[in-house]
Amino acid sequence: MVSPTPAAPPVPQQRVQLSKITLTKACPTVSLAKGDQSATMRINLNWTRGRRGIFGGGGAVDLDLACLYQLKDGSKGVIQALGKSFGNLNYPPYIALDGDDRSGNTAGGENPHINLAHLSEFKRILIFAYIYDGTPNWSSADGVVTLYPPHGPEVEVRLGSHNNRARSCVIALLKNEKNELTVTREVRYINGTQSEVSKAYRWGLKWSAGRK
Repeated sequence: MVSPTPAAPPVPQQRVQLSKITLTKACPTVSLAKGDQSATMRINLNWTRGRRGIFGGGGAVDLDLACLYQLKDGSKGVIQALGKSFGNLNYPPYIALDGDDRSGNTAGGENPHINLAHLSEFKRILIFAYIYDGTPNWSSADGVVTLYPPHGPEVEVRLGSHNNRARSCVIALLKNEKNELTVTREVRYINGTQSEVSKAYRWGLKWSAGRK
C-alpha cells in the first residue's frame, strides 16, 4: 500500500505594505490611519515649468498651494502666501505654510503642515491651488499634491482632467468625521480665484485684493 504524499505546508501570507495611495474618480476617498495624533501631516505641491514655461513664454509661473479651514468653534479663514497668511502650527488655526515657491524649481515645493494634536478642533479643510501670475495651462504643469500622514501610506492626488481656462483647482477636501480624518479627491477647476473657490464650497468668507 502506497502511503499518501503529505500535503505541502501552507505558504505564509505576507501583508502588503502600501507606500502610496492614489485617489481617483473611481476611488476618491480614504480614511487616514489614526495612529499617534501628536505629530503633524505635511501636504506637498510639486509642479514643473517645462521647457518654455508652463504658462506661456519662457518666464516662470507662480502656482500657489493654499487651503481654506473651518474649525468646530466656527472660526474660518485661508492659509496662503498671498497676504502673508502663513498661519500658525501651535495656535489656531493649527495649520502653517512653510514658504512660497514662485518658480516650480524648489525641490521641496510648497508645504502646508497640519497639527494633528488638535484634530478634534478641525471641522473641514479644503486644499486648492491657484495661479497667482501667468496664463493658465494646467495640462503642462504636471501638478501633483501628496499628503504625508505620520502613519500609513502617502496619499497622492494628481491634477488631471485639465481645464486650461481656469485659474484655480480644488484638489481635496479633508473632514473630521468622529475624530478621524478623511480625504476626498476633488480636482475641480474653477474659473476664478480664492473668492470663487470659497463661494463654490459655501465657506462664507469676505475677500479683498492682496499682494505678495
